[in-house]
Amino acid sequence: MRLSVAATLLAGVFLMGAAAPPKDPYVYMEEAEGAKALAFAKAENARSLPQLQNDPRYGGLYADALKIATAKDRIPAVGFAGDGAFRDFWQDAEHVRGVWRTTSIDSYRAGAPAWKTLLDLDALSKAETANWVWKGAQCLAPDDRYCLVSLSNGGKDAVEVREFDTETGRFVEGGFHLAEGKHRFDWLDKDTLFVVTDWTKADVTTSGYPFIAKVLKRGQPLSSAKEVYRGTAADGGYGVQPAVLRDPEGKVQAVVIQRPLDTFNAEKYLLTGATTARLDLPKKSTIQGYVSGRMILSLEEDWPAKGLKQGDLIDVDLAAAKAQPGDLKPSLILRPSESQAVEEVATTHDRLVVVLLDDVKGQVQSLRRVGAGWETTALDLPKDSTIGIDSTSDHDNRLLLNVASYLTPTSQWLADAGGGAQPTQLRALPDRFDASKFAVEQFWATSKDGTKVPYFVVHKQGLTLDGTNPTLLNAYGGFQVSESPTYSGAVGKLWLEKGGVFAVANIRGGGEFGPRWHNAGLKLNRMRVYNDFFAVSRDLIARRITSPKKLGIVGGSNGGLLMGVALTRHPELYNAIVIQVPLFDMIGYDHIGAGSSWIGEYGDPKVPAERAMLMTYSPYQKLKPGQPYPRVFIETSTKDDRVHPAHARKAAARLKEYGYDYLYYENIDGGHAASANLNERAMRQALEYTYLQQRLMD
Repeated sequence: MRLSVAATLLAGVFLMGAAAPPKDPYVYMEEAEGAKALAFAKAENARSLPQLQNDPRYGGLYADALKIATAKDRIPAVGFAGDGAFRDFWQDAEHVRGVWRTTSIDSYRAGAPAWKTLLDLDALSKAETANWVWKGAQCLAPDDRYCLVSLSNGGKDAVEVREFDTETGRFVEGGFHLAEGKHRFDWLDKDTLFVVTDWTKADVTTSGYPFIAKVLKRGQPLSSAKEVYRGTAADGGYGVQPAVLRDPEGKVQAVVIQRPLDTFNAEKYLLTGATTARLDLPKKSTIQGYVSGRMILSLEEDWPAKGLKQGDLIDVDLAAAKAQPGDLKPSLILRPSESQAVEEVATTHDRLVVVLLDDVKGQVQSLRRVGAGWETTALDLPKDSTIGIDSTSDHDNRLLLNVASYLTPTSQWLADAGGGAQPTQLRALPDRFDASKFAVEQFWATSKDGTKVPYFVVHKQGLTLDGTNPTLLNAYGGFQVSESPTYSGAVGKLWLEKGGVFAVANIRGGGEFGPRWHNAGLKLNRMRVYNDFFAVSRDLIARRITSPKKLGIVGGSNGGLLMGVALTRHPELYNAIVIQVPLFDMIGYDHIGAGSSWIGEYGDPKVPAERAMLMTYSPYQKLKPGQPYPRVFIETSTKDDRVHPAHARKAAARLKEYGYDYLYYENIDGGHAASANLNERAMRQALEYTYLQQRLMD
């Protein structure tokens, strides 16, 4: 069983909080669909796109990217449904927006599944003259017949929620319905929902998230829902949200309300009837699930009073927690070593499943509650890979896993966490490029403060170390997100096969070595993240894998901010920079869209010491005329309600003001992925690799 927590990292809306900083001539860019801002975006598209799409290479790159994106031999992302079947959401050339579908497990394992369509988004969009983008379905355990389907207009994080009956294949007439918003919700029973939403337009925090929780009964108007908890409009983070703990039969054992104080710190309250009691838990801790009567948590900070450390996986007896919520007695399940991190946690019928990273390589452990402790068994899966948990079954101990590495196509495995049959491979993605010609190496760079930072390099065998190799370096470095080895047909086909080298830096700010790796780059320590990236860049050059003339970098979202810092602090290191859906104005970010929800990561511009740190690297403020900036490529989406398009627009406008040559593409749809469907994704990839070849291979 996976814990249902309706939260999205970095989610946001186009709501304004504090006033914008003065003397910003481009503040009008902060109106997402304002006429002047859209006119700027369209003019930039008209100027930039022909420079890439008229390149003779673009057509072939687009065709290859589209073939990979829409290939019918991709691995379906199936998951266990309570009715004993598999379900997945699928897109291809005929189903551009996609279909939600189901098949029997036996049929799927046999290799020729007989799919039944539950919901066709292309047909729905046509019937309703809409651009619906699938954002998932939350189904009522244990049989998963009734589901709350989330539909996004053009890819936004804000969704419309409709109740769907998988047995009839129709939306439930008069069923539960939430108009577009940043909702947090879960089932309590067939006729009851726990809902956090903007009950009135004023019921949101300064970052645009709801903070009032109510219980909604079937047939009730929203105005009649019963309030059970209220945060405050000043709360940071991503809004109040529920963690509903269920047993394998689907019965609710507890509802925990999480009130975020900032991006990572949250108070947790146990809901009993209409009353709440605060749980004695560290503010930086995450509820990971419920199994065998125990509430499972991970710690992102030390808990000295209990002798526990950041990175620990712990459990609490739920019955005892209900009796004494203010005096919990946690037990240690697992303490990772210095080279390890708990990357993912899930539960089955009576097993706890943990994905561990060890020097950024995955392994899976199955744990069973025995007496007062846990018995651990390692699952036999491919080594030196990234392993992810796709789905687990509440009815038994089966789980679906995906396994990948840079040169091994993603494979799908069925495993038994209960120690039955050995894991078996169900599917393997066909080769998208000839991986036999390439090799992967892991290197370590030394950052400014002496910290050793790992990075991977994918290159052709027998690489000549003469500094002439076109190299693309990617990193993220934030929000405890790990960048572990993954298979990308697009990278292989559109870059490696064209003669490029691909590198990934595991810089601080990420989760590769657990909370300590993330916490080391927060707020006043942010420059460690960027120094790590510059250290890896210089190490690539020092090893003569590449040179500044042949080194390009790419990053999105928080990684887009990283690209902006690289542009303004060390432009001499790079000849190409792809800046995807970025943050850029770090002095004004807290008032742009959902910006204030990220103060726990970056710091508060209103706090003098933190503002001073932000000023040392904020790309928008650091842009200057007359600098040796390379020609950058900036991308964003009008519909991105996670990182507001104003950041990218302002960056482009300032570069234009200073007379720099740059490229800019704003997808009018697409959300935070900058693409709303497979065709748009292929176009974005073709644009990027055309630019990279122009800059690094010509």
